[in-house]
Amino acid sequence: MAKKTRVRTEAAPAPFQGAPYSQAIRSGDLVFVSGQLALRPGATGVTGTSIQEQTEQVMANLKAILEAAGSGLERIVKTTVFLTNLADFPGMNEVYRRHVGDVPPARSTVGVASLPNGALVEIEAIAHL
Repeated sequence: MAKKTRVRTEAAPAPFQGAPYSQAIRSGDLVFVSGQLALRPGATGVTGTSIQEQTEQVMANLKAILEAAGSGLERIVKTTVFLTNLADFPGMNEVYRRHVGDVPPARSTVGVASLPNGALVEIEAIAHL
């Protein structure tokens, strides 16, 4: 069985105070990144009011965590996107497309009733090292 190693960077928001999860876990040749919201490290509250602004911050957080793990956005193989309003799909997709490279990962998009801190979007990822 592959060893499980925690990934932690100050360049992305820390897990919510007291919550039992890691920013990401490396296991074998994969890194599993916890769902990211549009939060800036050390700041309180969601950054941006539009789906585009929030998706940009989410992608910045994913990038920082993946780089800390020794990977990158172009190495993502699977994402799950959570949207509080599926009508925001085109705006999220416009930003997402610019960040995932020429061979986009497999993806699921799920409509949810709400997200922490009133966020509009959350994205989790699995990437190859």
